[in-house]
Amino acid sequence: MNSHASIYDTSLDANDANYVALSPLSFAERTARIYPELTAIVYEDRRLNWGETFERMRRFASALSKRGIGKNDTVSVIAANIPEMFEAHFAVPMCGAVLNTVNTRLDPEAIAFILSHAEAKVVMVDPEFSEVVDRAIKISGHRDILVIDIEDASFAGGRRIGSVTYDEMLAEGDPEFEMVLPANEWDAISLNYTSGTTGDPKGVVYHHRGAALNAMSNIITWGMAHHSRYLWTLPMFHCNGWCFPWAIAANAGVCVCLRAVRAEPIYQLIRDEKVTHFCGAPIVLNMLANAPDELKDFSHEVKVMTAGASPPAAVIANMESMGVEVTHVYGLTETYGPSVVCAWKGEWDGLDGEKKAKLKARQGVKNVALSGLMVADPETLAPVPSDGQTMGEIFMRGNNVMKGYLKNQTATDKSFNGGWFASGDLGVMHPDGYVELKDRSKDIIISGGENISSVEVEDVLYKHPAVLEAAVVARPDEKWGETPCAFVELKPGKTITEAELIAFCRENMANFKAPKTIVFGELPKTSTGKVQKFILRDQARALSGAA
Repeated sequence: MNSHASIYDTSLDANDANYVALSPLSFAERTARIYPELTAIVYEDRRLNWGETFERMRRFASALSKRGIGKNDTVSVIAANIPEMFEAHFAVPMCGAVLNTVNTRLDPEAIAFILSHAEAKVVMVDPEFSEVVDRAIKISGHRDILVIDIEDASFAGGRRIGSVTYDEMLAEGDPEFEMVLPANEWDAISLNYTSGTTGDPKGVVYHHRGAALNAMSNIITWGMAHHSRYLWTLPMFHCNGWCFPWAIAANAGVCVCLRAVRAEPIYQLIRDEKVTHFCGAPIVLNMLANAPDELKDFSHEVKVMTAGASPPAAVIANMESMGVEVTHVYGLTETYGPSVVCAWKGEWDGLDGEKKAKLKARQGVKNVALSGLMVADPETLAPVPSDGQTMGEIFMRGNNVMKGYLKNQTATDKSFNGGWFASGDLGVMHPDGYVELKDRSKDIIISGGENISSVEVEDVLYKHPAVLEAAVVARPDEKWGETPCAFVELKPGKTITEAELIAFCRENMANFKAPKTIVFGELPKTSTGKVQKFILRDQARALSGAA
């Protein structure tokens, strides 16, 4: 073997001419230079073009910098999907700081924990959340934090709790501020906290490289045409809006902002603003599918990307029947949001609606930014057979996997198992290489030694025309160990008995998998539309008299 250095290894080093750290910040700069006159943001009666938006980003970054905010300082934002929230995704890292978008549904104690754990130097506050943030700051004892009030003329309510407003900060800033690109693309760009349903939430740290790659992957994955018009139905606080603030900048697209997610304004904006793309959990799709027909008066092509929980095939079929093309994706906060996509194949086009919806309900294959995806034994990391039956844990690796958990090395080490990120989700690998999620590891139901997927039971329940929403958890059982317990919300005006719905399930699946108990009522949900199964598990245990 030739041991001397390769001809390609000599004097061909990285330098300023041929290497620049990857960062999504450059997307906004490029779009503003090329398309300054094109619309960037639509919100109520406000219209901002890309030239104005980029100037506002630079001004805010400059104002933060003048106040001593710089590299690795945390800037928290508690806001709805309004223009200032979008701008912060660029302005905060432009001065070297780290953006922390906080779940707006959290209580003051949880927000206080986040502000303290993140060591936030600044918090930006939407007037809708001024009261809860004021209480959170007092609870945290973080009195020296700089509080910036976002003023919104279209929102009636709230009060100023800070020392300066967002617009006053813009007035302080330099419109020619030179943004600070990361010296290392591994530098932190944002901090996102998990929901913390068991114990304190964990702080997931994203880097510039992953943010840039997953943003570009969104455009490729979805086949987004240049200048797409994107409606903000997904909270920007959730995984940085699945990296779509950065994707829209790269796409030179339009952000159509929306404060409250309701069917009427969504359909109105789709029609009036010619929205081409939006994202949302299956609960959002279900809401839209069940909205009054008179609202659905758009005629152009619309695409929706859904994730957060496995969407029932019936919900996908309902959306597509009214002309909205559904793309199913899968990911976690730890993977920058979507990192797996149900990539569609042309040969499936001829299938009937139900078969197509069933295929689309699968999570799919890795996106272009993800390097590895497997379903494997969590102990040995041996991949399970690709038979669509054998369950294992879903593992990922790639540039769109987090740096780790902030100030929590134990949890970081546990999540990185043998060079892979352990998702905690259970699934199967189909013969065609597509992954299908079956459950969270803690949600699988083991009845008489048989594994029952709660997702499979839910899928059958959603097929019944009276069912609006359904969630299935394990209920302790003396004979079987556990049995499926379904919590069901019916459509308005619809009625059905527990016995009738159980009989329907038994007609459509193996009898042992059918729920033994059904509880009717509204389902508890997180701010992103996920059903809070930990609450339902407690209720199911209470039904059995278990502690």
